[in-house]
Amino acid sequence: MQCQECGKKAATLHFTKIINGEKSEVHFCESCAREKGELIPGTTNGFSIHNLISGLLDFDQHSQSTLNSVKQPILHCEECGLSYAQFSKIGRFGCSSCYQSFTDRLDPLLRRVHGNTMHVGKVPRRSGSDIQAKREVDRLKKELKECIEQEEFEIAASIRDQIRQLEKKN
Repeated sequence: MQCQECGKKAATLHFTKIINGEKSEVHFCESCAREKGELIPGTTNGFSIHNLISGLLDFDQHSQSTLNSVKQPILHCEECGLSYAQFSKIGRFGCSSCYQSFTDRLDPLLRRVHGNTMHVGKVPRRSGSDIQAKREVDRLKKELKECIEQEEFEIAASIRDQIRQLEKKN
């Protein structure tokens, strides 16, 4: 594919922009992209994961401020004093207590980015027995709830006993 700007060099940078639901694609060679001022990954003016997270955080603040016309208090970490605005700007927490201090704002962000706030991936076989047992108890509790809703009380009693057994082991 040729550069859409100069038409001479091969296009090595492909940008897809979505603005107000309108999708546009452009294909540039590196020199034309620099001239146009487009961000080039891996360079000093390139896009970083920090830009992504900051954008999500700014979006979160903007959407809350438009929904609530009342000004919200500024969040600070009690341990290190980092404000949520500073975290949004630098993209890093100041200490481990920041996670707890900003949890109300982080949960919706993590849910939007990852789809969940808990890890649901693979568990190590050797050291993950506690986690596997907890997952099994959670699964059985859901099954128990469904059985009770469907009035299958004998099955529910059996599941309740399995849950008690698993909880005794831990």
